[in-house]
Amino acid sequence: MKTQNLGLSGLNVPVVAVGCMRLNTIDKKDADYFIKTALDLGANFFDNADVYGDGVCEEIFSAALTKLKRSDVLIQTKCGIRNGKAFDFSKQHILKAVDESLTRLRTDYIDVLLLHRPDILVEPEEVAEAFGVLQASGKVRYFGVSNQNPTQIELLKKYVKQPLVANQLQFSIAHANMVSEGLHVNMLDDGAVNRTGGILDYCRLNDITVQAWSPFRYGFFEGIFLDNPKFPELNAKINEVAKRYEVSNTAIAIAWILRHPAKIQPVTGTVNPKRLGDCVKASEINLTRDEWYAIYLAAGNILP
Repeated sequence: MKTQNLGLSGLNVPVVAVGCMRLNTIDKKDADYFIKTALDLGANFFDNADVYGDGVCEEIFSAALTKLKRSDVLIQTKCGIRNGKAFDFSKQHILKAVDESLTRLRTDYIDVLLLHRPDILVEPEEVAEAFGVLQASGKVRYFGVSNQNPTQIELLKKYVKQPLVANQLQFSIAHANMVSEGLHVNMLDDGAVNRTGGILDYCRLNDITVQAWSPFRYGFFEGIFLDNPKFPELNAKINEVAKRYEVSNTAIAIAWILRHPAKIQPVTGTVNPKRLGDCVKASEINLTRDEWYAIYLAAGNILP
């Protein structure tokens, strides 16, 4: 597995992260095997969140690591969502959420903590205080955000002393507005609508690693585009390229994300060991410029 730096953290992480959101959909034996497979593949960066399975996924994940050294794995988790009620970046909630995650994860520290989606009522001074306490106590090493635009990040940065090392954003071949808006500058079509505030370029300029969640999905959890009859041209092109490289369509979908020079880190969502292996295989593939654009166009995108 190839590795890369995670923002300005100094952490050297696998280019593909393992998402743990669906660990509660399989039994303990399968979860143990899945985590072991990930580690055997060199995929030792695991993405969790306190809301995944209402905390159960963190418990399942930690149970699978009981025989390993803590230093063998990199653990990222997220906080800030009070499920179905509110987003909460208050100091009190952040500190409480981290303590509860530490208990479920059976660890003394979290490598990376992300704020999970924006809180419209955020008081950045409180976030700064919480981050300061967590860093000073050794409970969290590095910090980041998810689904935030440049001005939201700038607001936090005005008060937070620690560098924000990652921003987790939805991105896939079929959900590529982050790159589309950069191609349609000064146009009058729908692609020119700047929905992200130029977040991809902003993160590159500020050494913030973009982590791509739902790398196989279209819409907001509407479905997976691979082998989906709704996307005949896209799947035909992906399969053509996959055949050329002698890999699966899964590998090509991840390789398409990895080809971007921003060094985007895909976060897988599968709990299938074979499919995870296909995702890891993508790190060995370097698509050509023509292949990347051909796949982009096959998804229904246009070049102005």
